[in-house]
Amino acid sequence: MCAAAATDDWWARGIAGQIGGGFSQESELDLALMVSDFLENGSSGPDSWCSSDSESGLSDLHHLADKISFYRHSVAQYESDLLSLVQSLMVSIKETDLHLVKSGPCNASCIRFSLVKLLRLAGYDAAVCASRWQGGGKVPGGDHEYIDVVNHTNGGSSERLIIDIDFQSHFEIARAVDTYDRILKSLPVIYVGSVTRLKQYLQAMVEAAKSSLKQNSMPLPPWRSLAYLQAKWHSPYQRHLSPEEHNFSSISSSDHKQCRGHLKRLQAWVQSDMEEERLLKPMNTDNNWRVKRERRRNSGLRGL
Repeated sequence: MCAAAATDDWWARGIAGQIGGGFSQESELDLALMVSDFLENGSSGPDSWCSSDSESGLSDLHHLADKISFYRHSVAQYESDLLSLVQSLMVSIKETDLHLVKSGPCNASCIRFSLVKLLRLAGYDAAVCASRWQGGGKVPGGDHEYIDVVNHTNGGSSERLIIDIDFQSHFEIARAVDTYDRILKSLPVIYVGSVTRLKQYLQAMVEAAKSSLKQNSMPLPPWRSLAYLQAKWHSPYQRHLSPEEHNFSSISSSDHKQCRGHLKRLQAWVQSDMEEERLLKPMNTDNNWRVKRERRRNSGLRGL
C-alpha cells in the first residue's frame, strides 16, 4: 500500500497514537494542524513510501534491538515487583469498574483511575498525573496522562516510578520496516520504571524510528521527536487521586465503548506478556544451572 493510501494511514497512526495518551481536544487540534503541515511540506514524495529493510539500516536497528532487550531485562527488583503487581491488577479490572470512575468519553482516564485505586488499596502512593506543555519551534504543545508511584524510603528520600499503560503506542510510525516493527513489539506493553530508564527507551526508539524512516526517504515527524516524547513525562504535572479532582471534558455520555475495547486489548496484551515471561523463566533458570555446573567443572579441572 503506497501513494494516497499511505497518507491516510500515516495521518491515522499519528493522531491515534496521541488520543490514546489522553489528549485534550485543544491539543488534538494543534497536533492535527501540525500533521497536515508536515504531510504537505515536510515529507518526501509518495514513490518512496514503500517499506523495506535495507542492509545499511539493518545493523543500526539490530544494535538498538539489543539495547531495548537490555533495558527491559536489567531492572531493579522493586521495579520488577511493581510491574508484576500492575500486570495482575490490570487483568483484574472489570468493565463495570470503568463506569464507577466516570461517565462519558475520557480517553482511557477511567482505566488509569481504576488502576490507581487498586494500587492505593495495595498500599502504594499512586496517582494519575496530568502533564501539559507549550509548543515551541518544531515541537507541538500538548498534554499527557500517566500514573506515577512514589516510593518513600526510611531515610526520608523518595523515588518516583512511572507507569504508562499503553507504552508501545507512543512509538508507532508509518511505513515502518519489518525490523522496526519487531523492536516496537519487543517493548513492554505497560511501562513501569524510573524516569532515567524511560529516557533510555525514548532515545533508543527515536534512533530506531529515524533509521526506519530514513530507509524510505522519510523525515522524522515532530510528534515522534525526542523533545516531544520527553515532554510527555518531563513536563510540569498535577497528581490526582480521584477523578473528581480532574478537569474532565464537558461532553456528557454514558457510553464507555471505546474504553471497554481499549481495556480488553490491554488485558489481552498483558496476559500475553505475562505468559511469555512465565515461559522464559524456566529457560533462564536452566541456563543459570548449566553455567554454574560448567564453572564447577572447570574449577575441578584446574585443581588437578
